[in-house]
Amino acid sequence: MAQLKHLTPSVDAVVRRMRALETALPASDGVAVFNRVYLAVTEEVERRLHAGGFTDPRAATALDVRFAERYLAAVDAVADDRRPPACWRPLFQLRRHPGVRPLQFALAGINAHIGHDLALAVVDTCRTLGCEPADLEDEFDRVGELLVSLEERIREDLMPGPDLLQIADPLTHLLGSWSLERAREATWSAARALWALRRFEDLAEEVTERLDAAVGFAGRMLLTPLPD
Repeated sequence: MAQLKHLTPSVDAVVRRMRALETALPASDGVAVFNRVYLAVTEEVERRLHAGGFTDPRAATALDVRFAERYLAAVDAVADDRRPPACWRPLFQLRRHPGVRPLQFALAGINAHIGHDLALAVVDTCRTLGCEPADLEDEFDRVGELLVSLEERIREDLMPGPDLLQIADPLTHLLGSWSLERAREATWSAARALWALRRFEDLAEEVTERLDAAVGFAGRMLLTPLPD
């Protein structure tokens, strides 16, 4: 537990940063919508770390922090007038669009963070800890299970009304076109592939860029403005 106590302030710092963003951003801002969702996830990870809910708390903490750092780096890039990764651009570009609904903002952020950032965070963590992706699989699965359990609640909280559950509604169509579970499975495969390619820098960079672009394209589709 002493080891966990040493690492926990890094998680605390991430939580504090997200809480500061929550305070600073208007509630209707698309980035704020995602930030609220991600803050809830990170707070739950932190709670489970303290409760002994992870087999390897050191690995879980490192993965959680490396994961969050990629989202916060995208926030910082935009604040500094730099381009964020392609996976994040749709959310930042459309964050104030009146035709995009809160649930779309939340899922677009989750798409960027799971589809792109999580794979790179696994690689980052392996380098930090000197381990292999297989050594992180339990922690990866536990974080993924937490995200999946929260997705249903997110949809319920942000779904505008029961009338939008009609099969012909455009939002229903968009929601049915993306799956967190499938994205998580693809991310694990991407992480393993990038780790295997780590000694081939040019190829690894190319694969990373293509992953970034593909996730960004999916995010743009999720943020398609819808009629009232």
